[in-house]
Amino acid sequence: MVEIELDGKKVEVPEGSMVMHAAEKAGTYIPHFCYHKKLSIAANCRMCLVDVEKAPKPLPACATPVTQGMVVHTKSERAIKAQQSVMEFLLINHPLDCPICDQGGECQLQDLAVGYGMGSSRYGEEKRVVTHKDVGPLVSMEEMARCIHCTRCVRFGEEIAGVMELGMVNRGEHAEITTVVGDTIDSELSGNVIDLCPVGALTSKPFRYSARTWELSRRKSVSPHDSTGANLIVQVKNHRVMRVLPLQNEEVNECWLADRDRFSYEALNGEARLTRPMLKQGGQWAEVDWQTALEYVANGLQNIRAEHGAQAIGALVSPHSTLEELHLAARLVRGLGSDNIDHRLRHAEFAPAAGVRWLGMPIAALSTLQSVLVVGSNVRKDHPLFAQRIRQAARVGGCVMAINAVTYDWAMPVEHTLLAPASGWAGLLAQVAAAVAAEKGLQAPVADVQPDEAARAVAAALQRGERKAILLGNAAAHHAHASTLLALAQWIGEHTGASVGYLTEAANTVGAQFVGAQPQGDGLNARQMLQGGAKAVLLLNTEPEYDSALGAEAAAGLAQAEMVVTLSPFKANLEFSDVLLPIAPFSETSGTFVNAEGRVQSFHTAARPLGEARPGWKVLRVLGNLLGIEGMDFETSQDVLAEATGAPAGSLSHLPAERLDNRSTAVLGALPSGECPEPVVASIYELDSLVRRAPSLQLTADARAARAAREGAAR
Repeated sequence: MVEIELDGKKVEVPEGSMVMHAAEKAGTYIPHFCYHKKLSIAANCRMCLVDVEKAPKPLPACATPVTQGMVVHTKSERAIKAQQSVMEFLLINHPLDCPICDQGGECQLQDLAVGYGMGSSRYGEEKRVVTHKDVGPLVSMEEMARCIHCTRCVRFGEEIAGVMELGMVNRGEHAEITTVVGDTIDSELSGNVIDLCPVGALTSKPFRYSARTWELSRRKSVSPHDSTGANLIVQVKNHRVMRVLPLQNEEVNECWLADRDRFSYEALNGEARLTRPMLKQGGQWAEVDWQTALEYVANGLQNIRAEHGAQAIGALVSPHSTLEELHLAARLVRGLGSDNIDHRLRHAEFAPAAGVRWLGMPIAALSTLQSVLVVGSNVRKDHPLFAQRIRQAARVGGCVMAINAVTYDWAMPVEHTLLAPASGWAGLLAQVAAAVAAEKGLQAPVADVQPDEAARAVAAALQRGERKAILLGNAAAHHAHASTLLALAQWIGEHTGASVGYLTEAANTVGAQFVGAQPQGDGLNARQMLQGGAKAVLLLNTEPEYDSALGAEAAAGLAQAEMVVTLSPFKANLEFSDVLLPIAPFSETSGTFVNAEGRVQSFHTAARPLGEARPGWKVLRVLGNLLGIEGMDFETSQDVLAEATGAPAGSLSHLPAERLDNRSTAVLGALPSGECPEPVVASIYELDSLVRRAPSLQLTADARAARAAREGAAR
């Protein structure tokens, strides 16, 4: 530790720290633009100049290392004059357009100009002009004359996103931030440059000119998309979600958001929203009141149970639903006497699990891994924020390896990639296991498997260091031989000291397992129900044509049912549904998501439900009461949560460790045989009903590529 004196106060900081870090520890604010605690130090804005005793001139606090006995003044006349001079230079070319700038009211330059700027400008010459740039549907670079060249956006792309899409060209007065060759910004994390920009140069294109920051109310929430469980701030005006920003949580998403977390809110206000219950009568849809719709559903379920038995009733539920909705859906189905409920719509294997399958480690630990083997995942697109953490590990020497069907660009160094069709993944893992066994003098879990050089390299990497993991992605979870892949990964992990876990697909995949939203006995699984195994089907937040492994075949299977009830925020499943019940999306209901590490995160309503939409847990509760199912009398979502978790609401931060178990039930000895179709995995902007209906996300390069691939496969 090094002790310095800062504005008369003694401060101790680790050796190698900068003066800025000492100021942060002391609670002293030093004005700055280019400095950001998550990015490398550039020291190019010079706004943080401070007065260091015995130094011949003011020094930048962000780039000046502390030394024992250093004396620093941040408020001396010398420091203030230096900061005022820098501010004057920064404002020379800055346009006077604060009244129409989207950054107005939350602009760092605006705030510091009040404290350090002059009352009038001494610069009377013509200001420079920077041409507008169209860099895609999400980020606006139409006002780059505002740019102060802090290079935060450039460093973010290079260091966090892994793709240097922005850079600075030219010198002096002609310097500007650009994509160089006129390309678009296509990173799945691109929206973060909007937050990083301290001025109004980079703004949100979907939000542009739609509201002022002081008009917005703010609510904390949790992302309903992938299994990170990113913490959000949902900003609302007139009961309408206008913008979504990150809420800093170092253990989950740090201060970043994936673009689908940030921009999917557009779907909440779209024309596809379902605002009143609807019944199909004579092949035509008609709006009805809630009482009529719920009684129709209750009578239909009772009639089908009386005619075909309780096992004719089933529910297909989305793992993007809240824990409360999933718990009540399971209780409703089982209260009717059926065990036909499943959230595993994209799975090809439905072997019972020993416990709740999860990440196997804290999310924050991904940043410190020394070696990691990812099996069956395009992790950069499937889990952008997990990939960002693994990228940080790779930047400091971590060894990243992959087993996949194709080589993906993860925007990070990948030391070893083992390629094979999905049917060959078990063989590749068996080779790695055989290499580990040969190294340690053990019997290999699969006989007569000879490892090649690449498999031996992977095995060697997994035996080095202390912090290592084998992570099974969405394709591995949806694989026809998923239990075998897990068993092989577990064997390798056991003998190398690596943790083993699933990246898990959706916001509540872990929560869905925890509350039993899958058959516990002889109930039908998702595939069986989608192939016509049930006479009455409840669809909660899911569109089987897009959310299941069967695709169009699912629609044909559900068309055979006597009654299909869709509970959704959108007008979905119109072809085969008989009833549409409008339920609230995540922003219009309270609820809970459990992320990949088992973290329980509850959130409150951010906006009033649109039209006559109602929270899904309330709809299920009323439906249960109409059907005479006991134990459905809940006053609040917190009451539902308390029963679902067996603990007082708000008291459980993580699921109980004894419920989390990644052990496989498969018996090793030989590689599996038989048909093995390619696993079905959703592309980044087709994961759920929200991102599919967000116009700006559907204009991105990733969405266009997915559509082109789908159309090509159809032809």
